[in-house]
Amino acid sequence: MAAEPYIHEVNVTWGDCDPAKIAYTARLPYFALDAINGWWETHLDGDGWFQMELDRNIGTPFVKLEMEFLSPVTPRHKLMCETYPVKLGSKSITFAVKGRQNGTLCFEGTFTCVFTIADQFKSQVVPDDLRQIIEPCIRPA
Repeated sequence: MAAEPYIHEVNVTWGDCDPAKIAYTARLPYFALDAINGWWETHLDGDGWFQMELDRNIGTPFVKLEMEFLSPVTPRHKLMCETYPVKLGSKSITFAVKGRQNGTLCFEGTFTCVFTIADQFKSQVVPDDLRQIIEPCIRPA
């Protein structure tokens, strides 16, 4: 799976937009986080954050989000969010998300979360089975 980039498609709608007819600023992190959840679902046979939390007892709360807005996002084109891990620590993972519409880079960002034992909200090292899935997918931001 490392050779194939993961692209999460977002259908931006009128309801996502402000009076200037561009996506509300707060929707862009939402789109990025949705893309990261999609990355997990793709790489964990359909299991995203919900299943990780409830079925695997693995939480991944975010500790840092950074985004740069480069071009407006509108309902005119699908938003294609290229999503991939850029760093895997002993207890954390950082994803990059690059959102494009019609070939134009609209935003890019990095998103770091820590691994927790969900029902204890206590940090834990990256589980070995997840590390084996993530490491081959890591690439530069």
